[in-house]
Amino acid sequence: MIISTTDKIEGYPVKQYLGIVSSEAIVGANFVKDFMAGMRDFFGGRSKTYEKTLKEATETAIHELEQRAEEMGGNAVVGIKVDYETVGAQGSMLMVCCVGTVVII
Repeated sequence: MIISTTDKIEGYPVKQYLGIVSSEAIVGANFVKDFMAGMRDFFGGRSKTYEKTLKEATETAIHELEQRAEEMGGNAVVGIKVDYETVGAQGSMLMVCCVGTVVII
């Protein structure tokens, strides 16, 4: 399965468009992550804990997108967009959304 942010995949003409596919991954922040991020804000630097959580959520959403595309009969997803939002009480959770077009190449 080829997953691409571009509308076309060089060398692979689109034979059929199968429709739009989307996926979501929501992860919660916890006290330890919030505390460590607060320390990073105070002293400066990157929050490795949040970066790891964000990476895992993104990978989960893309993997789910791929599974849904396969269920639709596609062998590629083009034009994917990845969006990040905070949700829940006081933005306590992170949501990663992916959307793209399922195609047969």
